[in-house]
Amino acid sequence: MLTESQISTFRSILQQEKAEIEERFRSNDHFDLNKGHYHESVGELSSYDNHPADEGTELFERGKDVALNEHEQNHLKNVEKALHAIEEGTYGTCEVCGKEIPFARLEALPTTTYCKEHSPDQVTSHERPLEEGVLMPPYGKFNFDDSADEGLTFDSEDSWQEVASWGTSETPQDFVDPPEHYNDTNIESDENIGYVEDYENFVGVDMYGKNVTVYPNRQHNLYEEELDEEGTMTIFGDLPPSEREPYVED
Repeated sequence: MLTESQISTFRSILQQEKAEIEERFRSNDHFDLNKGHYHESVGELSSYDNHPADEGTELFERGKDVALNEHEQNHLKNVEKALHAIEEGTYGTCEVCGKEIPFARLEALPTTTYCKEHSPDQVTSHERPLEEGVLMPPYGKFNFDDSADEGLTFDSEDSWQEVASWGTSETPQDFVDPPEHYNDTNIESDENIGYVEDYENFVGVDMYGKNVTVYPNRQHNLYEEELDEEGTMTIFGDLPPSEREPYVED
């Protein structure tokens, strides 16, 4: 049990904490939350002439003020609760189990009215801000995202690649290995679209899968050049460089 001297000491500590919190509220006007809009706290009349980045900064600061104010209010609430327990003669005992709270715990946390085992602060919240659902990677939460046949279905990753192919905020300088063109800055920009192998761009067959025909185009020339560098031949008939007809774009 706490002695009268110890209780008196804790009362003085708690009263001093309460006075300090109330003084902070008075000095900063409850973190400027008593004002109707955050424009008032920075001397602005409206958002009309403000840059969006400045508006974002002010919004962040406003959110921080709300969090700090809530923290101080909770602290004040705990202080007043502990002072009320002193007046009721229950200070130093857990309000859940009724066991005596160790003196060392009270020294470290004078505002507590719980023993360590029943402290509500030991519960870890797993609730996350709603905004995180937007900031999450856009893959893995739609149909076909986890499908084994990734190459056979048009999933959300393909949707993003299609949109990103029209341009993103990234530039070649943002990459360790910079691409040669801005059109190659999106993820897997070199991925084949609509076909699997490169030769499908210039090779055709009849309805029975026979009579393989090569249709010369730019992709065909590039493909043949790569084969020449590797010293390989294709199964559908490679032409020697001297017999190839140069492809002329219309």
